[in-house]
Amino acid sequence: MFRLRRPATAAALALAAVATAVLGLAGPASAHVTVNPKEATQGGYGRFAFRVPNESDTASTTKVEVFLPEEAPVGSVSTMPVPGWTVQAEKRKVDPPIDVHGSQLTEAVAKLTFTAASGGGVKPGEFQEFPVSMGPLPQVDQMVFKVIQTYSDGNVSRWIEVPTPGKEEPENPAPVLKLTAASPSASPAANGAANASPAASGGDDDSDGSAGTALGVAGLVAGLAGLVLGGLAFLRTRREPTPKS
Repeated sequence: MFRLRRPATAAALALAAVATAVLGLAGPASAHVTVNPKEATQGGYGRFAFRVPNESDTASTTKVEVFLPEEAPVGSVSTMPVPGWTVQAEKRKVDPPIDVHGSQLTEAVAKLTFTAASGGGVKPGEFQEFPVSMGPLPQVDQMVFKVIQTYSDGNVSRWIEVPTPGKEEPENPAPVLKLTAASPSASPAANGAANASPAASGGDDDSDGSAGTALGVAGLVAGLAGLVLGGLAFLRTRREPTPKS
């Protein structure tokens, strides 16, 4: 009996180690600032949420600065109140002016600064979303929003690296909003409604991706468990004495 328990114990420990490694690798992959939804339509309006996770074990996130791309200005930018936070918008001159429904705008929002109230902020193990409405979205393939995240202990995370398609994701990637051309029959109002829906649901793209990752990990762990149990059954069969006739 003692000899049969040793392989079982070793197999169980091996399975636990593999499961821990798999789950550990699956978790931190999305632990950076993102914009949700990640795709929208050129010329439309949309409600977007900048999702900011807190990566510190000891400090809270107390300030988030979102820089709008200079090469792709947006005529209308408005924010939604976030409890416990204040927001300040900084504008800049644009040349040539931005055409918004026949009006020529010479200024555009350059930066949004969200600041937590004293003693507040995004605590360790939590995340916060900062909703922003924007439009009409520029006629470009993508918008890159560089973000600076400041912690209560003075540390700063700079999410400013531009991801390159086909290459490995940088260590500190900036949030990227992909923009696609509108269909000839689509109106700007329709585009805005379509873009607003995914963000209103809290960024379903990330939720679906997380669920798919969790299911894949669970399947892998279940498969490993099956292999271990099969091996134990084989060892037990070999160790049992052959009945005498």
